[in-house]
Amino acid sequence: MTQSPDVKAPDFADLDEAVAILRERGMRLSTSRRLVLDALFRAGTPVTAEGVATELGLDLASVYRNLETFERQGLVRHVHFGHGPGLYMLSGHDDREYLFCEQCGAVRALEPAQLEPVREQIRKLSGYEARFAHFAIVGRCPDCQRA
Repeated sequence: MTQSPDVKAPDFADLDEAVAILRERGMRLSTSRRLVLDALFRAGTPVTAEGVATELGLDLASVYRNLETFERQGLVRHVHFGHGPGLYMLSGHDDREYLFCEQCGAVRALEPAQLEPVREQIRKLSGYEARFAHFAIVGRCPDCQRA
């Protein structure tokens, strides 16, 4: 699920501002929605839906529905590392891109500007504008290469 193309990613700094955005868009803020949003603010790093459901004692399907709703509204985004589950984070709070080691599972976060030379090479070779925000770049980390 991705953000609706007609919904601009909103600016918000805290839970109250995120709640206000949802209400401005005519959305109800159920207890489970508030709990899931609060869990994302407290997490500080990308988290799985399963982890949020376990932490909060909520039904997994309910957590996924809430995360999808937040993603459509531009409040949340997700990323995939290898074959594992999607990880969710607040939009604008972690706009980094990632490298994922397929051997040991190490994850390295990068600022988007750090991958600009790679994007430029892809533009020159193919004309594509590459993004690495949804799927991490997969390879082998320096430690695994040395082993």
